[in-house]
Amino acid sequence: MLFKVEMKVTIPHDMPADVIADIKAREKAYAQALQARGKWRHLWRIAGSYANVSIFDVADNAELQELISGLPLFPYMDIGVAPLCRHPSSIHEDDR
Repeated sequence: MLFKVEMKVTIPHDMPADVIADIKAREKAYAQALQARGKWRHLWRIAGSYANVSIFDVADNAELQELISGLPLFPYMDIGVAPLCRHPSSIHEDDR
């Protein structure tokens, strides 16, 4: 199942810089591992914001919840999720 996931990150202003750097490093490694496994299909930065729009390819809602809640930045995110399906007017037969 494909899901569009929008994530907006708000890190507390009083969080120490070294803690932020550690969380961001772990976040990057986790996100790249999910991309390598084909679970995190697309990752797009929203220009001018600490936010992204992503496409996940997972078996079901439970797997999506497990992957998202494993993000090191998860406690600092506002997340919106929408399931996706192929549009009948699309000229593509795959999900490029």
